[in-house]
Amino acid sequence: MGRDTMDESSPPAIGPKLRALRKRRGLSLRTLAGLCGLSVNTISLVERGKTSPSVATLHRLATALGVSMTFFFEEEEQRDVVFVKADRRARTRSDSVIMENLGSGLRDQTMEPLLVTLQPGADSGGEPMVHLGHEFVFCLEGEIEYEVRDDKYLLDAGDSLIFEAHLPHRWRNTGSSPSTILLILQTQKGREESVEQHLHA
Repeated sequence: MGRDTMDESSPPAIGPKLRALRKRRGLSLRTLAGLCGLSVNTISLVERGKTSPSVATLHRLATALGVSMTFFFEEEEQRDVVFVKADRRARTRSDSVIMENLGSGLRDQTMEPLLVTLQPGADSGGEPMVHLGHEFVFCLEGEIEYEVRDDKYLLDAGDSLIFEAHLPHRWRNTGSSPSTILLILQTQKGREESVEQHLHA
């Protein structure tokens, strides 16, 4: 997944939101690059809309900036109730992954519900992910392998997994057909924690 590029014609327009948030945080491109382990050129291309980030890259940017991934999908207005019709989901895609936002925009939202469809061989990239809060996975279709620390868990349809997300983890579709998972990321209350908290999680 880390090597895949998202469809540039698909919403959301991540570049302007990324640039605005980076400036609001008072971070230079070089500083942000150091925080998330990406190159200055990569971040610059994303901000200018010249390329779209993979899901793994988006996760790195969000973590370094102290927001959830769904921040890049959200409308500015914060609401008390969010209703999303199936055909109106904000969606990000690459050659091998489709990630659909199942709901965001609540005040002080701490839960990120995502529907993720993975083509055979799709994975979360070379480096394990680490972030705050809890991660819940429910396999709806196909199979997916999750590696948490050094333990591997093979989820078939109907299987679930929940773990402390500060543990290094990665995933991949090990099957020969597409798999679909319900992924819920639960963060600590207050979604704009400091960068330092994320770095020392």
